[in-house]
Amino acid sequence: MTLSRRNLLATTAAVAAGTTAAASAGTAQAAPAGHGGRRLRTGFERLADGGYAPLRGQKVGIVTNPTGITRDVRHIVDVMHADDRVNLTAVFGPEHGFRGTAQAGGSEGRYDDPATGLPVYDTYLKSGQPLADVFTASGVDTVVFDIQDVGARFYTYIWTLFDCMEAASLAGKRFVVLDRPNPVTGRAALGPVLHKEFATFVGRQPIAQAHGMTVAELALLFNGEFLPSPVPLETVTMTGWKRSEFFDASRLPWVPPSPNMPTPECALVYSGTCLFEGTNLSEGRGTTRPFELLGAEGIDGGWAAAANDLGLPGVRFREAYFAPTFSKFQGKTVGGVQLHVHDRAAFDPVRTGIALLVTAKRSWDGFAWRSDHWIDKLTGSTQVRTMIDAGADTDEVVAGWEAELAAFRRTRRQYLLYR
Repeated sequence: MTLSRRNLLATTAAVAAGTTAAASAGTAQAAPAGHGGRRLRTGFERLADGGYAPLRGQKVGIVTNPTGITRDVRHIVDVMHADDRVNLTAVFGPEHGFRGTAQAGGSEGRYDDPATGLPVYDTYLKSGQPLADVFTASGVDTVVFDIQDVGARFYTYIWTLFDCMEAASLAGKRFVVLDRPNPVTGRAALGPVLHKEFATFVGRQPIAQAHGMTVAELALLFNGEFLPSPVPLETVTMTGWKRSEFFDASRLPWVPPSPNMPTPECALVYSGTCLFEGTNLSEGRGTTRPFELLGAEGIDGGWAAAANDLGLPGVRFREAYFAPTFSKFQGKTVGGVQLHVHDRAAFDPVRTGIALLVTAKRSWDGFAWRSDHWIDKLTGSTQVRTMIDAGADTDEVVAGWEAELAAFRRTRRQYLLYR
C-alpha cells in the first residue's frame, strides 16, 4: 500500500479526532492538571479512553518497554491484557527488553511473559525481512509502538521504531504509534545531521543529533521521507503538550527508558555528552549520574576551569572525582567535570558537548578518540573529529553543520503535530 504524505497526515488527524470524539471516563480523568490548568493526556490514555477504537477487530502486538506505563504506573501491557475491548496477542521487546532486565547492548530474547502469558518476541538487532518474519510468525494484524524517547538521534528506540515500521510494511501489517512527550522539549533541532554512509543502529537516517520531535512526529517523518515503502500508519497524539515544555510539566512519572538514563536531568544533557562514548574518557556509566559526570585518570581541575571560561549559556561545570562501578575505569578514581544546568531554556546540549570535547583535548594530553572512530557514528560524519583534531574551536565546529541542519529543520517542520 502506498500512502502520500498528505494522506499520511490526514490519516493521523482523523485518528486523533476520532479518539477525541470517542473519549469517555477513564484513565485520563484521574490525571492531575498540568501547567495553567491543562491536563496532558498521552497517546495511550486517549486510545484507552476511546475504547481502543483504532485496534477494534485486530490481533494486536505492541513494541514497548518499562516506560509504557499509565499515570498510576501500571504497565500498558498488563492493562490491555485485562481489557476485553482489545485483543492483545503479542509483545515485542527492544534493547534492554520489554520488562527492562538487560543492560546496554542486551535484550531478553524470546519467552512467555509470566504476568500475562503473552509471547514476547525479541526485536533487538533485527531489521528488514528477519524482523518482518517475526511479525508474521506472531500472527498479529497491527503493530503498536509505545516507548518513551529522550530526544537524541543515537538513542536506539527511535531506530527500533524505524525498523519496526519498515518490517511491518514488508509483512503487510498496520502500524499505530502512541505518542509521549519529548522530555527535553520539541523547540528546535540541534547539532550535526547524519551522513548516510555512517548509518548504524545509533542513526539509521539523516536527522539532527537532537531532533526536537516526538515519536509520532518521527514516525510521520520516517514514513514520508525515508521508508522505501510506506507502512499503513496511524498515530494517536497527545493533548495538553506544548513544544516548549520539559518533562516535569507533564506530571507523568519518570521511568528510566534504559538503565543509564535514570532521570530527566540525564536526558537533558545526553544529546551532547553521549559523544564521550567515542573517546577514552568515562561518560559516567557506572555512577549515579551517567552523562552528567565525565572524566578519566589524570584529569584535574583544569578541565572544569577551561569549560567555565567559555561562559556557555545555562550550564556550569564543577571539578569532580568519581569511581565507576562498571564500564570505563571500573573501580578506579578518575577526575573530570560534573555538568550543572541552571537554565534549561538557555542550555544547548550539543554545543556544550562539543565545547567539552574541545576543552578536554586541550586540557589533558591523554585525550584520545576510540580506535574504532565510534565518534563518527555518533556525530554522523568525520567532520567533528577531524575539525577538533585540526584545532578548531567550538564555534568553528558548530558552523560546519549549520547548512545541513537548516535543511533538516525545513523538512522536519512538515511533520510537527504540536505548537
